[in-house]
Amino acid sequence: MRIFAAITFAAALALQALPARADPQPASEERVLVVRPGDTLARMLDSAGIDDAAAATAIASLATLFRPTSLRPGDDVALRLTTSDPAILLEIEVEPEPGRTIRTRRAANGTWRAEQLIAPRQRFAARAEGTVDGGLFPAMTRAGLPPGLALSLIRILGHQVDFQRDLQPGDRFSILFERFRDSEGDILGHGQILGARLTLSSRVIEIWRHRSARGETDWFDRDGRSLRRSFLRTPLDGARISSGYGMRSHPVLGFNRMHQGIDFAAPTGTRVFAAADGTVVSARREGGYGLMVRLRHANGVETRYAHLSRFARGVGPGRRVRQGDVIGAVGSTGLSTGPHLHYEVAVAGRAVNPARHVQQAARLGGADLAAFRARQRSLATLAASLGERQEMALASD
Repeated sequence: MRIFAAITFAAALALQALPARADPQPASEERVLVVRPGDTLARMLDSAGIDDAAAATAIASLATLFRPTSLRPGDDVALRLTTSDPAILLEIEVEPEPGRTIRTRRAANGTWRAEQLIAPRQRFAARAEGTVDGGLFPAMTRAGLPPGLALSLIRILGHQVDFQRDLQPGDRFSILFERFRDSEGDILGHGQILGARLTLSSRVIEIWRHRSARGETDWFDRDGRSLRRSFLRTPLDGARISSGYGMRSHPVLGFNRMHQGIDFAAPTGTRVFAAADGTVVSARREGGYGLMVRLRHANGVETRYAHLSRFARGVGPGRRVRQGDVIGAVGSTGLSTGPHLHYEVAVAGRAVNPARHVQQAARLGGADLAAFRARQRSLATLAASLGERQEMALASD
């Protein structure tokens, strides 16, 4: 017995001398799933063989930093799973935009933790310039302006330009905008348009983005007048006027009657915007108008948006909207011969010409105007120093 005890004691000493061993990490593999039309993250994880309860917990963790419903067809979803059968989900990673990664990981105790990783980026000024030929939007994108920024600029210029009448082939544009790159020079994305110049046959339009001392950002013309008007001239993007305000022969009824609005021809589904800040009076089907939204504004003004294919989510009586909010989509409901938006403006219940109901906005003054002038000169000098589609590094944003 004493010999056995001695051997056992020696063995115990030997074991204590060995370094402690960490729990072995489970063997894992990475898998990249591509989002297809109609996919949801839950459905994708189910197709990967992940248990519903585990998938729900992981998705809830990811959702603290990223809405899974924001995934679009073509996006990648990277998974890390154990090689066991059944596989255990260890990690989900998505990249909502270049340079921004959202990741959630499973800890040893089964809990999940999400994190956001932002790649270092450098800010550049870039310029796109060209000639209008076949439409302003395609001309700007051909010149190197990203489509999202091109649509944004068209909406901004909608306060100043009637794109159907004012724009002619041969008109020129020059646009200064932000671009972001990573440390290796790859494009991470684009920021804001800083300024733009549109040379029409009859006039030159300049607009500049400016932040006031109060931290409010808005668009101004060369004289410091805000581009923000009480009402948009065109409450949708990329449309053409197919019928103006006034007497006309009704295309369906066949007799002359007063056309109390303006018709904008556009493809079904084109987004329709609130022309001004206001409150939704109604969103319903109204006879020959089809699906229509009515908005009430200050000073007894009401705007009406008819023949819609659908209403935007949440648009209903009492809902407050801001100028530019999406309230519906172009359609051809009611008495209509094709997809278009019928847009009306009424003052104290009486229809007025929407093309003339555009009120002027305030102009900068004092210290704000002086700061705007200084920034305007700085940006103009920067734009002049850039060649077409060239870049120049800027201070970090």
